Amino acid sequence: MIEVKRALISVSDKTGLIDLAKVLAKNNVEIISTGGTARAIKEAGIPVKEISEFTGFPEILDGRVKTLHPLIYGGILFKRDNQSHIEQVSKHNINRIDLVVVNLYPFEKVFFSDSATDEELIENIDIGGPSMIRASAKNWKFVCVVVSPKFYPVIIEEIEKNGGISEATSKKCAAEVFHTTSFYDWLISRYFDKDNKETFKDTIGFYYKKIEQLRYGENPHQMAAWYSFADKKVSWKQLQGKQLSFNNILDMESAYKIVCEFDKPCCCIIKHNNPCGAAIGETQKQAFEKALKTDPLSAFGGIIGLNRELDGETADAMKEIFFEVIIAPSFSKEAIEILSAKENLRLIEMPVMEKAGFEIKGTWSGILIQTPDNLNWEKLEVKTKRQPTEQELEALKFGYIICKHVKSNAIVLGTTNQVVGIGAGQMSRYDSTRVAVMKMKDNFKEKITPLVMASDAFFPFPDSIEVAAEAGVTAIIQPGGSLKDKEVIETCNKKGISMVFSGARHFKH
Repeated sequence: MIEVKRALISVSDKTGLIDLAKVLAKNNVEIISTGGTARAIKEAGIPVKEISEFTGFPEILDGRVKTLHPLIYGGILFKRDNQSHIEQVSKHNINRIDLVVVNLYPFEKVFFSDSATDEELIENIDIGGPSMIRASAKNWKFVCVVVSPKFYPVIIEEIEKNGGISEATSKKCAAEVFHTTSFYDWLISRYFDKDNKETFKDTIGFYYKKIEQLRYGENPHQMAAWYSFADKKVSWKQLQGKQLSFNNILDMESAYKIVCEFDKPCCCIIKHNNPCGAAIGETQKQAFEKALKTDPLSAFGGIIGLNRELDGETADAMKEIFFEVIIAPSFSKEAIEILSAKENLRLIEMPVMEKAGFEIKGTWSGILIQTPDNLNWEKLEVKTKRQPTEQELEALKFGYIICKHVKSNAIVLGTTNQVVGIGAGQMSRYDSTRVAVMKMKDNFKEKITPLVMASDAFFPFPDSIEVAAEAGVTAIIQPGGSLKDKEVIETCNKKGISMVFSGARHFKH
C-alpha cells in the first residue's frame, strides 16, 4: 500500500481535477502544483503550494523549466526501503512525493489543427511532463503516477476506503505511462518526419487508435477490433444501418479505392474483396446500372462504392436489391429518405480518398510494407502489327485500372467504361480467362464492341489468347516479360488482336 502524504499535480486536461483535489485535501495530503493547475485548485478553495515555493527556484523560460529540479526528482525516485537512499534524501532535505498526477501538453490536439504553426507545435512538445511521469512509473512500488482522468475514480475510491493506493493499481497506472509517452513521442516524430524522403528505415513504428470493437472478425468465432492510423483524422461517418463487420470494412475500402481512381461518375460493386462490377457513366445512375449488369447474381449482398453524392434517382434504382453497404462522398436527403426503409443497409459517408503513402500487410513474423501500386501510362508499347483504336485504348485503360484491384491471377474483360467479365484469384491465368468469358456470356447476350482484355501479369502460354479470341476480344493489355512473349504476340497477330505491353506487373494478393 502506498500511503499518500504529498501529491504533485500538473495537468493540461483539468477534467475531474477539483474532485480529486478535494479528496486529497480531505485526507490531509499536501498538494504542490504548477501554473494554471495551481490557480484552478486555489480558486476552488483548496490549499495548494506552488512548485517554485517547494523547490525554492522560480519557473523560467516561459515555463519551459519548472519541474526539472533535484527536489522534485529526488522526492519521486528514492526507494523507501533503501537505507542509502533514505540517508541521501535526508542529507539534502528532499521531501517524498507519493502521488504524481500529470497529463502532457496537448501536442496531439495541435498536431491535428489545420491552422497550427511550427512554433505552436514546438511549444506543445512537453519536456518536464514525460520526464516526471517516467520517473514516477520507474518507482511505481512507492509512487503512484496518474496520466489520465479515467483513473481518478479508482484513486479516489482507494484513498477514501483504504487510506492509500494499492501496488496493483500503481503498477497498472505505471504501464499507462509508458504507453502514453511512447505514443506521444511517436506523434512528435511524425511531425519531424513529414518532409523526410527516406522510404524505409531500419526500424519503423505505427500507432493506431481504436475506432470500435467489432462483433467478430472474418468469422463469428474470431474476435476483432477496428483501428485507424493515429496520425490521420478519421473522416468517415455512418448515416444508418447495422454496425459494420470486419468483412464489410475490407470490402468497402476496396470499393472506394477503385472509384476514387476516376474523375467521372463511377460505381464499383465488391463481393469478397473482388469487384464483380465496375463502370463509368455520364450520370451516377448510369454508372450503377452498367456496373450491376456486369454480374447481377454476384452483386447480391455486395458493397457499392460511388465517387459522387448518391442522389435520389440512383437510390431509387438500388432500393429493390439487397446490398450490405453503400459508401459515397455524400448522400442527398432524398437518397437517405428512400434508403431509410432498408434499416439494416449501412450508409457510409467519406470524402474521396487520397492515395496512401504506403501499404501494410500483416504476417506471422511482422509486417510487409510497400509503396502503392500506381499505373504509369507512359510505358505503354504496342507489340502487334495491329494498333488499338482510340476506343479500344480507352477501354483497355479502364479495364487495366480495375484489373490491378482484382486478386491474382486477374483477368478483366471490358468495353468502353464498363467491365463485362472478371476472372479472379484462380491458380492459372488460363482458368481466370475462362471464368471471365463465362461470366460475360452469362450476363451479356448482345455483341460487345469493342471487347478488350486486361491481365495483371504476363501470359505464360498463348492458350489464354486462344480463349479470348474465340470470345471476340480485339485488344489486350498485359505487362509482358514472359519467355513465351514472342509466341503470344504471334498468336495475337494471327487472330488480328492488338496487344499492348504496360511494362509493369500488378499482382494483388
